[in-house]
Amino acid sequence: MFTICLLSVLCANPRSVAQQSTKTLELTRTIRTWEFLPVVGTRAGLFGNETGRFEAWVYPLKLFRDFHLTFHVGDRALSADTLARTLTVRPESASILYAGDSFRVRETLCVPVNEAGAVILFDVETEQPLEIEAGFVGDFQLEWPAALGGTYVTWNENQRAFLLGEEARKFAALVGSPTGSDAHLAYQTNYSAMDENSFRLGVTQKGKEKKVLVVAASVAGNEEAVKTYQRLLSSYGDAMRDSGEYYRNYLAKTVSLDLPDTALQQAYDWARISAIQGLVNNPYLGSGLVAGYRTSGSGQRPGFAWFFGRDSCWTSFALNAEGDFATARTAIDFIAKFQRQDGKVPHEISQSASLVPWFKEYPYPYVSADATPLLIIAIDDYVTQSGDIAFAREKWDNVWRAYQFMKSTYDTNGLAQNAGIGHGWVEGGPLLPVKNEYYQAALGVEALRALSNLAKLVGKEDINKQLEAEFEKASSTLDEAYWSQETNSYAFALNQDNRLNDELSVLTTVPMWFGLPNTERANQTISKLAGEEHQTDWGMRIISSRSKVYDGSGYHYGSVWPLFTGWASVGEYRYHREFPAYSNLRANALLGVDGSLGHFSEVLSGDYYDSFSTSSPHQIWSAAMVISPILRGLFGLQIDAEKHQIHFAPHVPADWTTFGMHNIRIGEAGLDFQYRKTPDSVVLETKRTGSGDCWVEFSPAFSLRTQVVNVEINGRPLPFKMQANSEDQHLLLRFPVYDGPNNLVIHMRNDFGLTVTNDLPPLGSASRGLRVLTESWNASKTQLSLEFSGRTGMTYEIGVWNASQVSSADGAKLTKAGRLEIQIPSGPAEEYATQRVELHFTH
Repeated sequence: MFTICLLSVLCANPRSVAQQSTKTLELTRTIRTWEFLPVVGTRAGLFGNETGRFEAWVYPLKLFRDFHLTFHVGDRALSADTLARTLTVRPESASILYAGDSFRVRETLCVPVNEAGAVILFDVETEQPLEIEAGFVGDFQLEWPAALGGTYVTWNENQRAFLLGEEARKFAALVGSPTGSDAHLAYQTNYSAMDENSFRLGVTQKGKEKKVLVVAASVAGNEEAVKTYQRLLSSYGDAMRDSGEYYRNYLAKTVSLDLPDTALQQAYDWARISAIQGLVNNPYLGSGLVAGYRTSGSGQRPGFAWFFGRDSCWTSFALNAEGDFATARTAIDFIAKFQRQDGKVPHEISQSASLVPWFKEYPYPYVSADATPLLIIAIDDYVTQSGDIAFAREKWDNVWRAYQFMKSTYDTNGLAQNAGIGHGWVEGGPLLPVKNEYYQAALGVEALRALSNLAKLVGKEDINKQLEAEFEKASSTLDEAYWSQETNSYAFALNQDNRLNDELSVLTTVPMWFGLPNTERANQTISKLAGEEHQTDWGMRIISSRSKVYDGSGYHYGSVWPLFTGWASVGEYRYHREFPAYSNLRANALLGVDGSLGHFSEVLSGDYYDSFSTSSPHQIWSAAMVISPILRGLFGLQIDAEKHQIHFAPHVPADWTTFGMHNIRIGEAGLDFQYRKTPDSVVLETKRTGSGDCWVEFSPAFSLRTQVVNVEINGRPLPFKMQANSEDQHLLLRFPVYDGPNNLVIHMRNDFGLTVTNDLPPLGSASRGLRVLTESWNASKTQLSLEFSGRTGMTYEIGVWNASQVSSADGAKLTKAGRLEIQIPSGPAEEYATQRVELHFTH
């Protein structure tokens, strides 16, 4: 929690920054030719880059690739990708502005939410005659691993469109325009060949004019494809408006925030959009969550645009937290539908799985072990927060079979293992082989707690008691089995001989997410993970950069995943380590306006701030790992629908004097929170809409130095308790929320805090940000000791809340502006060094 000022490099970053409109959820920036540009709906997608080159999909069909424009002006043919200047993205569309000497063309790409097609609009403004030519390479095929036989492309003059098809006449697509003409078809002969199909959209003589191009397809033959094509041509304006309204309504009906950190606010809103855009309606398989999007090029695998078990489960935790229970249920239901008879839960399901012997002859469907316990945990989380106990009853057979399979994988310690069963998180590389990962074993233990709760909710008391006892025993075994006395941290895994593989990994924060580890041990582990060898400015490496097997380009042995960073942030908040937690949260959040605009990448280099060239730039669980750390971590938000209770335990930065939370759903009721803070008080105003009882457990974090004097609600005293830990203390309150406003006022003295706002470095750079490794107070709370890590020779400024309380500082300088200035010792360039600071207080 620091406002960080890198004095020696402040404002040295010349990168263009995306600007968000204050009126609409819209982002604009100068074109980055290399960045991925996705526009998606539930049935189709356009995947390309910011120059306007893209490929088109109507699931599970790929229609074409390398779509591009050429502008014909006089005797010149100008390639559009050299003229792309500005990109503007909205949830429902993306617009590229092209500019020439005498013209501007704005190309707007839209995939209507529920249509099997796409619309491309051209707003032309020109001083002399201009004509747009659209070209593409036909690539009419099914998504991997299925395939079509002979395919063809012809020009249909009646529709003014290219018709793409195959010999069985089952799959068909159209690409055209009502002004389309002068079509040229790809061909191949003994003497020459051309891969490109192209047509022109008609000449704009001078002034302004609109053109439209439509893409449509069907898996039920040409007639249906034509109907979709004609419907989109006749009502594309309505379809685009409906799509915009769909996303506005989605944001309005899920948990919305008013944050003083505008970058975090922006990221949260876009993360909700980015996550819901993983919802795909496949005509053969039904609706579920895919993992992510990327171009397929000349192949048929568009990133991870097929269904994954563990991705769906991890994303469902974010959907539940924001109150999108419908999508969470859809995602879980889809995965459960393909559960193996012995209880194992699928890892991945291709969009063409029903067209090939996917579940019998391919090795991928059940290759992982972690999806099985995750399904149990995800169903419990959904049912607990939504109150949908009927779903728990409906899925009881699924969770019970998953439990039976999980039990069949236990080792001699009674912990779920990977060897011979399936991979946990790590799928390959030098960290393997192992018998069982701490990650996997911990998910197995948490699944016991989740299943115990589900049993209680559906009235199976005997099973509930049995599983409670199993959980207590297994959680103790887990903690002892993976604690390394040599490293004073939790280990990555157990080897085949039951010896510790004590490589320190960010995967150890997954058990922390669920509160499984011993508090003292968890904090020792977090202190190590907070160091620069683990925590980069853009997120968490999977292992230390000092490890013998580390490689910054290693997919599973050195890279940075927003998924890891989200795990770490939620786990760190769970154990009250708000400094590294907030740093990790912001690192994830800022990626949404510094990569594929409005989206969050799958994986980045461990050495330098840059996305992998093979990363899926629009990865769904990466977006989820902005939502969960904010709601579950920063705000400590947890709903128990059966108890009609909201647990709200914020660890907000010390300089946040106001924030708002709206539309928190609990049964039929909706709650709004408005928080205000001064140096001597905190005010929480709560409002309720709808019916039903509603209780709030409010447990805000305060510095160990802060003294709470009294608490009032609506002018009446409210009993309270204080609960301290080694890092902070929490006020414990429970109160009902009635109709109308309810005002809670907390009076305190000696409130104190430090704040940090970290930033991303320039693309291609190494880390430069400040790390807060440890903090500790003396018994009388008159001295605070901190250990920082920063770039050698650099100076950082740290914000101080209630700075007048500080009488002196050792190892740092208190400025006249009430900030703390820290000078990191000199040393080798671009290396990190530590600096200890002690703050002394007046009393």
